[in-house]
Amino acid sequence: MKTQTASSLSLLLAVLCAGAAKAQIADQKVLTLEGAKRVIAAAEAQAKQLNAPGAVIAVVDDGGNLMALERLDGTFSAGANVSIGKARTAVMFKKPTRFFEELINSNGKGRTVMAALNDFTPLIGGIPIIVDDQIIGGVGVSGAA
Repeated sequence: MKTQTASSLSLLLAVLCAGAAKAQIADQKVLTLEGAKRVIAAAEAQAKQLNAPGAVIAVVDDGGNLMALERLDGTFSAGANVSIGKARTAVMFKKPTRFFEELINSNGKGRTVMAALNDFTPLIGGIPIIVDDQIIGGVGVSGAA
């Protein structure tokens, strides 16, 4: 009898856990490597169309991890780190980095203390990549004026 009760209790527990686990699962869009390459190709085409002197284009996933990077000819050497920082900042703070540069520079009333945050690059050129209201990654461009 104890075995039957224990088996019934185990079955009930398994059913409850399965129901709870299902309630905690959500569909999430993700940026693929192919998608990251397409973002880079579009940014490179735009840089060439604008006759930009050079550029580094970085694409990160929704956690700020680097997925792809391309450094065009003629770009300054620190451009790679700057573009990665812009992309990460856009993802982590869920808004374009233009917002932060403008906030810091706003008529002497800026939030300059923000510049001291770790892993924060408050320079224009980073934007989150959003699909169906979900941030799936970010892109940062540096050196393209």
